[in-house]
Amino acid sequence: MTAQQRQMSLGAMMFFPAGGHISSWRHPETDTQGLLDFNYYKKIVQTAERGKFDMFFYADELYVWDRFESGISHANSIRPEPFILLGALAGATEHIGLAATISTTYNEPYHTARKLATLDYLSKGRAAWNIVTSRTDEEARNFGREKHLEHGTRYERAKEFVDVTQGLWDSWEDDALLLDKESGYFADKEKLHNLRHKGSHFQVHGPLNVARPPQGYPVLIQAGASEAGKELAAAKAEVVFAPISEFSAEGLRAGQQLYEDIKGRMAKYGRSRDELKILPGIMPIIGRTEEEAKERLAFTESLMPQQLGLDLLSYYLGQDISSYPLDEPLPIRPNLDEFNQSKSVLKHILELMDEEQPTLRQLYGRITNRLALAGTPEQIADFLEE
Repeated sequence: MTAQQRQMSLGAMMFFPAGGHISSWRHPETDTQGLLDFNYYKKIVQTAERGKFDMFFYADELYVWDRFESGISHANSIRPEPFILLGALAGATEHIGLAATISTTYNEPYHTARKLATLDYLSKGRAAWNIVTSRTDEEARNFGREKHLEHGTRYERAKEFVDVTQGLWDSWEDDALLLDKESGYFADKEKLHNLRHKGSHFQVHGPLNVARPPQGYPVLIQAGASEAGKELAAAKAEVVFAPISEFSAEGLRAGQQLYEDIKGRMAKYGRSRDELKILPGIMPIIGRTEEEAKERLAFTESLMPQQLGLDLLSYYLGQDISSYPLDEPLPIRPNLDEFNQSKSVLKHILELMDEEQPTLRQLYGRITNRLALAGTPEQIADFLEE
């Protein structure tokens, strides 16, 4: 009996438009003039498509990171609007999936259902949605709020948001459009359905003014690793992004535990484990030799100003830590239960603090480069296979 053939799914994630590191824009080989040039993005996505990647994923946020001065002075804060960009990329590609972040906290289901359905048609069935709840007060202040919604409320809203969006995609049955010029019948009214949703967070009558998408439902992606995030993933997602926190045996075991945790929740939602793919994330730094790759990584790390590193760690911790000594362990410990930003990142920071007692300088370096993997193409391929 032959072993079952398995094939790895590959996604190319654009975390920052200029690269995976917050200071990648400073690299001599980075085309910083292209951040608002369509050809810049077209070249990247066509390269991924030639490399047989399954998906291009464009991460998005709805604010400029101005909590700290360094966020304006030293960090790349330019992000083109995703659906205009992906709509254009649909015409420049043929096979690769096109995914974008849409916040369920600062959007409405009708807009989202319409945009994704349209992208699915323009791309002939290649649209995907990364479901996020957002995580910062900066975003809240751009949408009529002073403070970000509480963590549990965000995920409750997200679950209802996805239900409503999928309900809108079901507005039209697959054969509802008649398009009969001779008889004059455009559609069969019996095959068009109003949603009539009234819930805790949304009231949406429907129907959607775009026919049912080619995929039925565009692919749903989720990245949260909190308890609420894992429940949403088990209930709805087809892809989970799970960044690898440590490239070690301990990191592998942690990844396996997360895998089993999420997959083990699916049965109660009537779903098979095979309906969900978990894609661990890395930031590959590639060299002709391992030494060259490590030199490239060290050079990239050197591009980040010290203050930016401190401010980024302050952001992840939810409090300013720049007054503490750089070469001593951080003397404070945030409360994970009361935290209202990314709980999974804070959890990783707290684990590092407990296990290694790093200095503040070491800690912000580890967090900034937590996805970086330096090596030759063969070494990185071997790691991904493992």
